[in-house]
Amino acid sequence: MLDRRSFLEGSTAGLGAGALISSEAALAAPKRHNARKPALMKLGTQEPTSEENFRRFQRYGVKNVCGWYKIAEPGRRYPTVDELKSVTALGEKYGISIDMTDCDIGRGDKSALMLGKVAERDREIEDFQNTIRNCARAGIPAIKYYLSILPILRLAEVPGRGDTLYNRWNYADAVAGKGDALVLGPKDGGTGTPGRTRAGLIDVDTFWERIVYVLERIVPVANEYKVRLAQHPHDPGLPPQGFMGVPNVLGTVEGLKRFVSIQESPYHGLNFCQGTICEMLDDPKTQVFDVIRWFGTRKKIFNVHFRNIKGHRNDFVAECFPDDGDIDLPATVEVYRDVGYDGMLMPDHIPRMAPTGLSPVQLRAAQDESFTFAYGYIRGLIQMAGRGAA
Repeated sequence: MLDRRSFLEGSTAGLGAGALISSEAALAAPKRHNARKPALMKLGTQEPTSEENFRRFQRYGVKNVCGWYKIAEPGRRYPTVDELKSVTALGEKYGISIDMTDCDIGRGDKSALMLGKVAERDREIEDFQNTIRNCARAGIPAIKYYLSILPILRLAEVPGRGDTLYNRWNYADAVAGKGDALVLGPKDGGTGTPGRTRAGLIDVDTFWERIVYVLERIVPVANEYKVRLAQHPHDPGLPPQGFMGVPNVLGTVEGLKRFVSIQESPYHGLNFCQGTICEMLDDPKTQVFDVIRWFGTRKKIFNVHFRNIKGHRNDFVAECFPDDGDIDLPATVEVYRDVGYDGMLMPDHIPRMAPTGLSPVQLRAAQDESFTFAYGYIRGLIQMAGRGAA
């Protein structure tokens, strides 16, 4: 069966100057459809590693994940080979590939790396290097990380579809002190003084110097051990003056282009959060496709956080369901296909469930339903993008 685009192309291919379409032209349209590239993407996820979750992944056909390790020794910042192998062993038990893991070193304004603490930062870098080496020894080929000072910023929760809540961000309101000033992710955004993070005032050049210092010391190790390092963009994109005295230098497309050009390497790229990318664009509905093409054709996309948004830079609702935003997600999957992306598309920032009268167990089950919906949606898009491949 032809999809709508192929049908229209085939219907008009031979028309012109009032001529009727020929039978040869009519047969040509399906051939163009059949000649398109295969969809190499995989459905993935980054939920916590556990027997319960892996059974659920197996149930819904999620065969590729970002695995979460547990560090047994308090104060140690890097996982041992055995701690990583416990994750891969669980994956083998359920037929699930551990394609990636996390590293929180360098994240937030408690990090010596991002605070520029000379006496301590090299110890953190050594811990990051050990993480890379041990991932290679445990057979985990990629690490996603987040060199940042500010945490993920949101302003308030707004009613979403049904009984869910979506998170929003409006820069002008946040600067004016309006809203609830929500912080997502690790709660590492404590302030040293009112209106400032522990990092104090940070200019753009200083931030870049700290990022370069880290990359010069971790990318060569990644090259040696052939482990891909996937940096998450700064979320959200901010104006040049930043927020609380801190800019988000990786919150623009130009900043991300500069980032991947430092220590050029096939093992140095992005955890391409499509939602965050859209949040840094003035017109994401039209601009996101060229951003995917730029990084995708250069093989700098190592993982995709696949989510939708409503709005644009400085004013958006970020945590909506994948089919409830402004971005044409089926079209973005076709672009990933066309650039040959072969990594994971994983749900991210699934809306929070807010039904009343439910127990914690029931709420957890409701949240799992949201992920399951996203799994099915993404799987369907990948299958459609792969139809008719040569």
